[in-house]
Amino acid sequence: MKKTLYLMRHGQTLFNKMRKIQGFCDSPLTEDGIKQAQRVGEYFKNIDLDHFYSSTSERCCDTLELITENKPYIRLKGLKEMNFGAYEGESEDLNPKRPEDYETFFVPHGGESIDEVRDRMVKTCTEIMDKEDHNIVLAVSHGGACYHFLRAWQDPREELEKGFGNCSIFKYEYMDKSFKLVEVIRLEF
Repeated sequence: MKKTLYLMRHGQTLFNKMRKIQGFCDSPLTEDGIKQAQRVGEYFKNIDLDHFYSSTSERCCDTLELITENKPYIRLKGLKEMNFGAYEGESEDLNPKRPEDYETFFVPHGGESIDEVRDRMVKTCTEIMDKEDHNIVLAVSHGGACYHFLRAWQDPREELEKGFGNCSIFKYEYMDKSFKLVEVIRLEF
C-alpha cells in the first residue's frame, strides 16, 4: 500500500532574515514566517492528514502548530537540521561555496557530515511511515535536512536549482521502505 509523506521546511526565521547559519541553534519565526505557516495551513485544509511530526527545534514546532491550529504532534530529534558545530549562529558567508564542499566540512568543528544527516533523516522518516496507521503524514523539518533526505532517493540538483524556500513542501510516496518524490510544492507568499 502506498502512503504519503509531506516533509516540509519551517517558516522564515530571524536568523534566515539575518543570513545566519542555523542548524541545531534556533531563532523565532518572523512575521513573514508566521504568515507563511498560516498560508500552508490553508493548503492542507482539504488534505486528510492522519499524523503530525516536528523537529524539536522551536521554529519547526511553531510552524506546525500554526499549520494545524495546535493539533497534537510528536517532536523528534531525528528531524533536526544539520549540526554546523562552531559555525552555528555565524554569517552564512562562512559556508562552503559549492554543495560538494559540505560533505565533511563541519565535522572538524563539532558538526555533522552530510551523510550523517541523510542517514538520520532516512531512519526517522522510515520509522514514521512504517507505523501501521500512518497513511498521510506531515513532518516539519529544515531546508538542509530535507535536501539530504531527497539526496538519498534521487539526484537533488534539479530541485535545488529551483530553491527550497521557507515552507517548501516535499510530497513523497512511500512503499516497501522506499520514498519517491512526487512533487515539491512551492506556495506563493
